[in-house]
Amino acid sequence: MRTLVVGAGAIGGYFGGRMLEAGRDVTFLVRPGRAAKLKESGLVLTSGAGDYHHPAPPTVLAEALDRPFDLILLSCKAFDLEDAIRSFAPAVGPGTAILPLLNGMRHMDRLAERFGPEAVLGGYCAISSTLAEDGRIRHLNDLHLLVFGEQDGSASARSEAIAAELSGLRCDTRRSATILQDMWEKWVFIATAAGITCLMRAAIGEIVAAGGAELALALQAECAAIAAAQGFAPREPALQQVRALVTAQGSPLKASMLRDMERGGPTEAEHVLGDLLRRGGPARMLKTAYVHVAAYERSRDGL
Repeated sequence: MRTLVVGAGAIGGYFGGRMLEAGRDVTFLVRPGRAAKLKESGLVLTSGAGDYHHPAPPTVLAEALDRPFDLILLSCKAFDLEDAIRSFAPAVGPGTAILPLLNGMRHMDRLAERFGPEAVLGGYCAISSTLAEDGRIRHLNDLHLLVFGEQDGSASARSEAIAAELSGLRCDTRRSATILQDMWEKWVFIATAAGITCLMRAAIGEIVAAGGAELALALQAECAAIAAAQGFAPREPALQQVRALVTAQGSPLKASMLRDMERGGPTEAEHVLGDLLRRGGPARMLKTAYVHVAAYERSRDGL
């Protein structure tokens, strides 16, 4: 199976690197700057699960794509989705499976619109990793999970082939028969964590210490109600997990959206908060969080 990993950053570089480590046929679609860095120092993963260094990982620039791949692993930020689609489109053929690892659901609609719903798998990942200034990909905790599945839950031949391709890696992978439900549950968590930490500009433990746990729970309830109205009511274990995470005393947890704000960068507010808000009814906490980040975006853009 020929796999194209779109980007070689904190997520694509990590999971693509683990595939390379296991001897899989992987090529990274990268921009010229990242291609030069990889040529200079190779692909380097540092992780408690084991370090890995490939001195010359296979790379390709968008203009050089000239034939389809079997699997496309897509892990860009939501605000880069349109650029990513344009870059990998030449690699999509009649039998290509696209496995996106973005948060939320808006990208699923866009990918289906561009390539047809039958080409798009459901997927998500759970990992804390970062692309350091020296080009190394640093895995920051013990969690490195990639989950995927057919949108209709079927055990198709291609999902079995992908499961085989992803088995035996030095990370955790799983095929799910309820992938859309799983993705909605992750969306509720991401929106809750991003919404409350961005709104308060603080880590979870700091918010809890200031008396804000009930606000985090109110935001979670709004997000869960929207998911339920869309036919994906979060299951109780998922709800309990989110409640525990957003009310944990002393927790240093900050959503990546807040870290993006702190460094003055663009955020996924439209994809994670705005899109969820538009799919539901009245949600005062969610709207407040969304407007807060949207106002940041406008000031950042000088609007």
